[in-house]
Amino acid sequence: MLKGIYPIIAATFDENGAVDYESFENLIKTLIEGGCEGATLFGIAGEYYKLSADEKEKLAVLTVEACHKYGGKAVISVTEHATEVAVEQAKHFEELGADCLMLLPPFFLKPGAAAVADHIRAVAKAVKIPVMPQYAPEQTGVAIAPEVFIALNEECPNLEYYKIECKPVGAYLTKMHKQNENIGIFIGNAGYQLIEGFDRGATGAMPGCSMFDVYLDIYNSYFSGNRERAIKVHSALLPILNHIRQNVEQIIYFEKKILKLRGIIKSDYCRKPSFTSDEIYDKMFYEYYNELAEVYGWKKA
Repeated sequence: MLKGIYPIIAATFDENGAVDYESFENLIKTLIEGGCEGATLFGIAGEYYKLSADEKEKLAVLTVEACHKYGGKAVISVTEHATEVAVEQAKHFEELGADCLMLLPPFFLKPGAAAVADHIRAVAKAVKIPVMPQYAPEQTGVAIAPEVFIALNEECPNLEYYKIECKPVGAYLTKMHKQNENIGIFIGNAGYQLIEGFDRGATGAMPGCSMFDVYLDIYNSYFSGNRERAIKVHSALLPILNHIRQNVEQIIYFEKKILKLRGIIKSDYCRKPSFTSDEIYDKMFYEYYNELAEVYGWKKA
């Protein structure tokens, strides 16, 4: 069963905006050798929407190869809006050797609940590996009742996992967990509700990748029985999250800045359009970053 921390892999670019495949592999190596169970490609914070078809293919192949090379599992998200295309993409990722597929339901032009359910069902039935629907209504604008996921899980046995990141997440997560305790639930939304999610039955998380060791500290503390320390570490993480995650492009910008400061990637370039920082944004970021750097031994800014 998949559990633990599976960070969303950042899209790595050089200073000219070309994909930096060397930094990309080093990032995966760092995550897995640092204790993560695996890594997740094409999450919303992974800028899949700014990549060409050729780049996506190369990154998918590299993700599977690198995750397995360094001893982790590869999760790849199916993001196509057309069901027919999503089915073919899912089959292809399975053939590449992905261990699990995340599935972002179609949201452009806001399809109804029945159409979304049909899409998820078609993708799940097209493959044998586990499929993890992602529920991110803040980003997609599409609401999906927990009953829809529960019914689909009963129909498609390989719908084994769900990434839930609605606001508030609590009651939604509890309803799913009570209906079927065997469903694996992952927390998203940068890990804001990590402790509550674990209290309600979640067994994993898919946060950003730049501070993976902080998330691992929380996870390992919680599941080793030290909930008090987990809360303390989570509380230390929240100030920087509150600052850098005011929208998706902002957290992408600062996640890459952290990765570069830590020497994990060579460049913090973001493809345009992207977040534009200023002196105050940066000043507060460096203050929060250096507090964590002191604790975790990162290079200070």
